Amino acid sequence: MATAAATAGAIPADQPMDKRKLIAFFAMVFGMFMSILDIQIVSASLAEIQAGLGAGSDEVAWVQTSYLIAEVIMIPLSGTLARILSTRVLFSICAAGFTIASGLCATATSIDQMIIYRAIQGFIGGGMIPSVFAAAFTIFPPSKRAIVSPIIGLVATLAPTIGPTVGGYLSHAFSWHWLFLVNIIPGILVTAVAWSMIDFDEPQKSLWKKFDWWGLLSMALFLGSLEYVLEEGNNKDWFNDEHILVGSLVMVAGAVVFFWRAFRVDFPVVDLKAFANRNFAFGSLFSFVMGIGLYGLTYLYPLYLGRIRGYDSLMIGETMFVSGLAMFLTAPVAGMLSNRLDPRVMMAIGFFGFALGTYMMTGLTGDWDFYELLIPQILRGCSMMLCMVPINNIALGTLPPARIGNASGLFNLTRNLGGAVGLAIINTMLTQRSDEHYARLSEHLSYTNPEAIDWLGSVGANYDSFGLDGAAVALQKLSGMVTQQSWLLSFIDVFTALTALFASLILLVMLIAKPSGQAGGGAGH
Repeated sequence: MATAAATAGAIPADQPMDKRKLIAFFAMVFGMFMSILDIQIVSASLAEIQAGLGAGSDEVAWVQTSYLIAEVIMIPLSGTLARILSTRVLFSICAAGFTIASGLCATATSIDQMIIYRAIQGFIGGGMIPSVFAAAFTIFPPSKRAIVSPIIGLVATLAPTIGPTVGGYLSHAFSWHWLFLVNIIPGILVTAVAWSMIDFDEPQKSLWKKFDWWGLLSMALFLGSLEYVLEEGNNKDWFNDEHILVGSLVMVAGAVVFFWRAFRVDFPVVDLKAFANRNFAFGSLFSFVMGIGLYGLTYLYPLYLGRIRGYDSLMIGETMFVSGLAMFLTAPVAGMLSNRLDPRVMMAIGFFGFALGTYMMTGLTGDWDFYELLIPQILRGCSMMLCMVPINNIALGTLPPARIGNASGLFNLTRNLGGAVGLAIINTMLTQRSDEHYARLSEHLSYTNPEAIDWLGSVGANYDSFGLDGAAVALQKLSGMVTQQSWLLSFIDVFTALTALFASLILLVMLIAKPSGQAGGGAGH
């Protein structure tokens, strides 16, 4: 197993932070922020895009799905491309391409154009994310990891959390076009700085001759189909839909070819050997679960506020801002603790905070508002940072520099796949459990229930006095109440499951090997 000494050997621990590298790194961080933010910034304003382009509800969902499918293919591929082209060339191309694609999205006049432009934007933007993680663990010495790791952890978690807030504000204050136009000027600046300042590595163009094109194709089919099945499965009733069935078969075929080639060819499109490192394997597992927590809760809170409370995207964004603020304020604390605490203890505290926050949500009612959601959101934001910093250090801090490029792509892929799997399970649970609760509640509202009959008579008479069909209106109202209660109960079921998941991770943390040297500074794990 590689040790942190290998990394430390390449970069002296007492080496001062080079200003040029620091500027380049922060430009890369900002590029990553734009790429991750663009997932959620659009999700809060899909209704505005749908109206602007005259699209159907099924079609507009592909504005999000196409981006995610393309991004999930590029993320693991970026490590290989960085070796061939160099970090400077790859990141500059990605930043420039992302900026151009953002401009194209803003000029889209049909849903078909938007879907194509979003796929381009997701694919090119996905290359910026792993590059930042790789740079953080190769250009800075382990002694500086308490500063660098919280920065990338904050950006990776803050961007999707504040996405609904930013998206809601832009679409309300201006128009949906500004969801994309907002990337243009920052994108140009990031591209210019990246091209002129990044000089971390040299290109290895000779590797083009060994590039595994069949591996790339099989990986694209495997990951693209997997993302499609997870995104669309619940809406299409899973394997009862022909497209989901075909997608699943393509996914299996792609997976077989991809894994076969990954272990057989000299230069695989993705090097899976990083998983032989025990800490990287555990770190990736925790990253997968953090993806469920990050994207799952970013989905659940707005869904509750929109469906039960009737909030619009701006009101939802303002309510969700609490989690982002908690993350921002906790980031420096997490950085300081990473040098003083065993990372396992930090993760255990973080997972406990997550479990406590989701447990508090099991008392959910239809009247919960900003103040009832305040403490759970603060716990979520603080816990996210307390978990992410040690997870990043454990997963990537013990790998030799040569492995970090590919490993960072795999590490980020696990978080995205965790989010995709988590959302698929959450959506399926919400649908199935709400149907079950609706059926169970309806059993108690038959004509043999005198309280239900009295309520229908009272409400019906009230509407009769206004010249309406009171009996029909009362039945409609009662059905709406039962639907709302069934959804509330299904939300509680999901929060209960998430509580059990995060509580179980506290026990799993104990299986990680006891870190040697500094607690979390990356000196050794």
